[in-house]
Amino acid sequence: MALSGMRGLSVFISDIRNCQNKEQERLRVDKELGNIRTRFKNEKGLTPYEKKKYVWKMLYIFMLGYDVDFGHMEAVSLISAPKYPEKQVGYIVTSSLLNENHDFLRLAINTVRNDIIGRNETFQCLALTMVGNIGGREFAESLAPDVQKLLISSSCRPLVRKKAALCLLRLFRKNPDVVNVDGWSDRMAQLLDERDLGVLTSSMSLLVALVSNNHEAYWSCLPKCVKTLERLARNQDIPQEYTYYGIPSPWLQVKTMRALQYFPTVEDPNTRRSLFEVLQRILMGTDVVKNVNKNNASHAVLFEALALVMHLDAENEMMSQCVALLGKFIAVREPNIRYLGLENMTRMLMVTDVHDIIKRHQAQIITSLKDPDISIRRRALDLLYGMCDVSNAKDIVEELLQYLSTADFAMREELSLKAAILAEKFAPDLSWYVDVILQLIDKAGDFVSDDIWFRVVQFVTNNEDLQPYAAAKAREYLDKPAIHETMVKVSAYLLGEYSHLLARRPGCSPKEIFSAIHEKLPTVSTTTIPILLSTYAKILMHTQPPDPELQKHVWAIFSKYESCIDVEIQQRAIEYFALSSKGAALMDILAEMPKFPERQSALIKKAEVAEVDTAEQSAIKLRAQQHMTNALVVTDQHSLNGTPQSVGQLSLVKIPSISGDEHTSADQELSQANGTLATVDPQPPSADLLGDLLGPLAIEGLPGAAVLSEPNAVSGLEGVPIPADDAAAIVPVEKDTNSVQPIGNINERFYALCLKDSGVLYEDPNIQIGIKAEWRAQHGRLVLFLGNKNTFPLLSVQALILPPVHLKIELSLVPETIPPRAQVQCPLEVMNLHPSRDVAVLDFSYKCGTSMANVKLRLPAVLNKFLQPITVSAEEFFPQWRSLSGPPLKLQEVVRGVRPLSLIDMANIFTSFQLTVCQGLDPNPNNLIASTTFYSETIRPMLCLIRIETDPTDRTQLRITVASGDPTLTFELMEFIKEQLVGIPTAPRPPAPPAAPGAQLTNPAAPVAQPANPAALTDPGDLLAGLL
Repeated sequence: MALSGMRGLSVFISDIRNCQNKEQERLRVDKELGNIRTRFKNEKGLTPYEKKKYVWKMLYIFMLGYDVDFGHMEAVSLISAPKYPEKQVGYIVTSSLLNENHDFLRLAINTVRNDIIGRNETFQCLALTMVGNIGGREFAESLAPDVQKLLISSSCRPLVRKKAALCLLRLFRKNPDVVNVDGWSDRMAQLLDERDLGVLTSSMSLLVALVSNNHEAYWSCLPKCVKTLERLARNQDIPQEYTYYGIPSPWLQVKTMRALQYFPTVEDPNTRRSLFEVLQRILMGTDVVKNVNKNNASHAVLFEALALVMHLDAENEMMSQCVALLGKFIAVREPNIRYLGLENMTRMLMVTDVHDIIKRHQAQIITSLKDPDISIRRRALDLLYGMCDVSNAKDIVEELLQYLSTADFAMREELSLKAAILAEKFAPDLSWYVDVILQLIDKAGDFVSDDIWFRVVQFVTNNEDLQPYAAAKAREYLDKPAIHETMVKVSAYLLGEYSHLLARRPGCSPKEIFSAIHEKLPTVSTTTIPILLSTYAKILMHTQPPDPELQKHVWAIFSKYESCIDVEIQQRAIEYFALSSKGAALMDILAEMPKFPERQSALIKKAEVAEVDTAEQSAIKLRAQQHMTNALVVTDQHSLNGTPQSVGQLSLVKIPSISGDEHTSADQELSQANGTLATVDPQPPSADLLGDLLGPLAIEGLPGAAVLSEPNAVSGLEGVPIPADDAAAIVPVEKDTNSVQPIGNINERFYALCLKDSGVLYEDPNIQIGIKAEWRAQHGRLVLFLGNKNTFPLLSVQALILPPVHLKIELSLVPETIPPRAQVQCPLEVMNLHPSRDVAVLDFSYKCGTSMANVKLRLPAVLNKFLQPITVSAEEFFPQWRSLSGPPLKLQEVVRGVRPLSLIDMANIFTSFQLTVCQGLDPNPNNLIASTTFYSETIRPMLCLIRIETDPTDRTQLRITVASGDPTLTFELMEFIKEQLVGIPTAPRPPAPPAAPGAQLTNPAAPVAQPANPAALTDPGDLLAGLL
């Protein structure tokens, strides 16, 4: 890119570099842009040289970070120039300034095609480079056949064919459904015989993409890949320019081994023997040297070879050699090599029969826990966690407990979780498990989640022989002068249930245990006090006949907390005080907790969710992830009495409920044990949506059976923004005469789920997607129910969540295949980070027969799901209202064009969106006051106050005032309310009689009428687009 001779461009660059500050630079850029714009207006007077110079200036300004919104046509027009300097400028600037969807690119397609099929190799390279950089769908449709011809042409120079292979790779990655590669197996096999390593490397990159999509069609390429590896390993006919620090083309070696990992196995014995000889040569010839660049290249080849060895399930001797080699790497001083050694040894754990060999390096791995580099410490922790079994569990857990005291705060939570899981899975006896968990809580209480102490309580409750030991250990920890609050919780719970088993031991009388626990009361938070109150009641219950002095102390505590502002504490204090007067009858009321049902551990599930692998995932690991899923598949099976079983819940660890409440935890409501089966025999169509979701699927039922049939479900939600193309939400990926069409109105289903927590999100003739959700503060737990309605499986099932920036969403892995007449459950975790009205999208696709279908669905994780209604009194409302004075915390706006609604209808809308209508606060009977609490991760729970002032003579206008302690929340809530009141007109209804002055609203939760014609509803996004 020689700029010699362009004096104006050189002067401009010099001026920019001489600017003293950003303001001077901006003024100089604005001046130059104005000059360029003026010169482009008189384009006929421009010489090719001047046009080229000004387009170069535009590119330089764009590279500086300024917007260049003109001159695109001039840049595109240079592509058709006959001379190389102008054409070069046109191609470079066009590929830099324009994206794949820009309209001007259509003007250049013919010119680009002429350059590709022409005889000028320089022009061919320019055109291929631009097409590869942009990679748009229109380019793929128009130019992919020409690029393919260029790649297999024997008359083209290797440079052009290399660029053609990379260009085709880009087009295939961006648009795999457009680029036709049917029948390319033989052509790819011919390309792998290429002697030029540049063309061969580019072709191998293309092959990796093709076999990752469909390896069955490219079996003929497998022996060619092995021959290529042999050629490279023996350094046969390798030009000097492709030898990197004495290693023959390491990039080609890595790509070739990566391609081989996509084939399930190597069946031909000769090919397999040749491949293992090459791999043996690589393993034997790799060592650590002082040259960093050579180390990087050789280790890239080595670690890819290790992945291939694992994939091919090699003999034990080669596996042992691989582990021994990795053992050398984790002992060297170079941190990068140690990291790679630990990471690949962790991957080796996926292979059977090597665990005993890896255990030989346990001491060195434990030493890596003390490495100064935190990334190495994390990999060592992962490796220890993976290699642990019954034989070495005690040693590893003890090392983790010792390391816990000095570990980084960033690692302690993960370390605590993994130590707890290992103690649970490999405990030689339950007393050792109790010791480990109590030590864990004592050393890292801040990083021990509630699930850990819930789990130990479950084990103690279910094992009577363990109860005296656990209570005695809890009593020992209470004697310490300072213990963590979590230790107070678990000790109080255990002693409240089982302290009577220690009554004959010294220092364990009811009065002494009460005193030890009560000493900790001033140091705990309000979340722990209810547990302590329950413990006091239990101790009093076990002391029969009651000790007058102890009873007096406990009653005094109950009396103290009867006026507590916390409702939970107040209720427990009042109820326990009343129950404690019943004497011996208290034994039956406060009996020991029953045994918990045996359930899957929540800790293991939490570890799977929290696990993060920062390394590049190899093909074998990707395939392993595709086959392993924690989604729950429901298949055909009848119960003993012949009646279908409904899909129940997977209950994880039951949270100990000391108060005896029967509330079920969210985990219990949203999940089901793996392996639980439910029948999905054909049933008549049902109007009960929840029954359709959790019970048998309506196989081959009437299409109208699952159409939303709740007329009052969507009123008040009409203003939720609707994408303009949502009416055709399902998009067939392949053109097919029998394209899949949704059953029912997708928008109405979404609206209904924004008001409800369960229902059908989407349905077509092949699949039904339902949702069941529970929302607590800023957290949401959803389960997606994917039901196959056909008698044949659905293949290539994929689900991708496209979350907005304000939501953190984690979806469990979805199985690639849904069996016939089966239902799959996929848990989904949602966390709200900050207020916003943006909506998450579920990108769901599946293959039915020969056609592929793709549907993009909005998930009902909307703003109102993170609101909780709260009633505010006049004494609380007015001080708060006055303290929030003016923008941005308090916004007021007169809104016109409102749907004419009565006050009752407006109150119903507010109630449906978790807003509490506060009666009697506004003296004007035509006004409404509402309140709610908003929850998010980044801000504390925020009280929101809303006032609606209406004009009884004109119901189409009103004044809205919204106030909260966060400016963003105030704005988003104001816009949200406006959307509900303005967005979509409802069906006309008979006029209601005028309310008497001072009359209060009745039945604010009454259902609101549904719009008569949902298809005619107006999208507020379209209204805004029309205004703009």
